Amino acid sequence: MLEPRATRPYMPGYGTLPADEGTGLLPWSWALDRLRSSHDFWLSTVWPDGRPHLMPVWAVWHDEALWFSSGLHARKIHNLRANPVVSLATDDPLNPVIVEGAAKVVSDTVSLQAFLRAVNEKYGTGYDADLTDPARHATVRVRPRWAFGLDEADFAGSPTRWEFR
Repeated sequence: MLEPRATRPYMPGYGTLPADEGTGLLPWSWALDRLRSSHDFWLSTVWPDGRPHLMPVWAVWHDEALWFSSGLHARKIHNLRANPVVSLATDDPLNPVIVEGAAKVVSDTVSLQAFLRAVNEKYGTGYDADLTDPARHATVRVRPRWAFGLDEADFAGSPTRWEFR
């Protein structure tokens, strides 16, 4: 994957500094470290009537995307089938990374096996193929359209937005 394009996001009223002041733009590697190490993620979907739906999920960064699984009939799965645009945020509110992208339920065997290995490695679990059985569970891949991060130690000088092509 090519390095995403980094810019300073427009944050009126927050006193953010120009991109070349303060910490400056954060490198994508800073965001990747947090996406790989976050234990929990906050997943935001939208109900068909427009109400927000927010739930914690376990997720892994794999193959240039965030992946998670859920019961096939869970509200979040119903929501993303109706509107696949979702946001996921890491569990550290002081140094957050937020990803927005389109969610896709994945069902090919090779991808499901790779996701299962990644989950078991990251979380120290011993889940078997039942976790990725498409008859009972949805395995979801979210490829970022954009991501946002900031380092609390330099709130005004670190906000960075990464855009993916």
